[in-house]
Amino acid sequence: MNEIGIFEFAAPERLWWLVLVPLIIVGYWLTTLWAKRKLRRFGHKATLKELMPDHSVVRGWIKISLFALAVGFVVLAVARPQTGSKLRSVESKGREIVLAVDVSNSMLAEDTEPSRMARTRYAIQQLTRHMKSDHVGIVAFADDVEVLLPITSDYKMAESKIRSLSPALIANQGTDVGEALEVALMSFSTNARTSRSRVIILITDGEAHDDMALAVAERANEEGVVICCIGIGTPEGTTLQIDGQIIEDESGKMVVTKLNEQLLMEIASTTGGVYIRSTNANFGLEEIVAQLDTMESAKLTHRNFEEYDEEYMWFLGVALLLLFVECHVLGRRNPLLRGVKLFERTKR
Repeated sequence: MNEIGIFEFAAPERLWWLVLVPLIIVGYWLTTLWAKRKLRRFGHKATLKELMPDHSVVRGWIKISLFALAVGFVVLAVARPQTGSKLRSVESKGREIVLAVDVSNSMLAEDTEPSRMARTRYAIQQLTRHMKSDHVGIVAFADDVEVLLPITSDYKMAESKIRSLSPALIANQGTDVGEALEVALMSFSTNARTSRSRVIILITDGEAHDDMALAVAERANEEGVVICCIGIGTPEGTTLQIDGQIIEDESGKMVVTKLNEQLLMEIASTTGGVYIRSTNANFGLEEIVAQLDTMESAKLTHRNFEEYDEEYMWFLGVALLLLFVECHVLGRRNPLLRGVKLFERTKR
């Protein structure tokens, strides 16, 4: 067990209440402007100053600043600041799953409702929500490949990365399935490489024709990695429509996106995996989950921060101290010190 210190808020959504701090300051400023305008109706500024010798603008700002700071510290307290002091390595039985997701422009086609990309995001979010002891990683690809999430047991982080899946992630468009499988294969941790407990779930329309994909699939099979494929679209193809608008190529012809089903079938069969064509009725993950249930599990290690201590009392203490000081700062000058003018030059 390794000792390490971290700091976080258990309820970070409450930090939005910190907007009250500047609102209090702005509200006080607007109130003082309104009060000055009202006072001008009663006489000249110099005359009013003689009538109100104890009035202090600075003290008013000091009081409201202390109050606003106190409110800020109360907000920090209700956001539940915590410190964690221990990092524990925990072993569990499970599988390592790398999701290799196509984010090319063709995934925006709307032949699968509401679109191929939106349907993919929803389906794999449901998959991660049902995971318990498995570890998951995410690889996004088009013509380039990006590891969005290394292998982890942090399902909340996985869901966050899934929500970000879109063609905007990768500038170079295309569908390099071979490179995606290569990166996914390298994403597995070393402690799971002695058993057939690793799987790549490839989700793509398969619009690629590269021999590299099959070569990587053969190597994956030699290393005991199973590749399951989900095909998005149809072999007949459909015109690419984005937001209801038909996309045309540089020559003015309509862009047609087709599912390369043969390639995905060969990749899956090479490693003993399954191939499923996604439809509006069934995305295909149920069959793949059934395949996962037949696979053996391996010892997986993940680290947890434990022994969190609530630290809200320190922030409440500071807030109470600020309020105490604010209550004892007079809104007007002390009459006993009226004659003391530290910063005023004496006239000769």
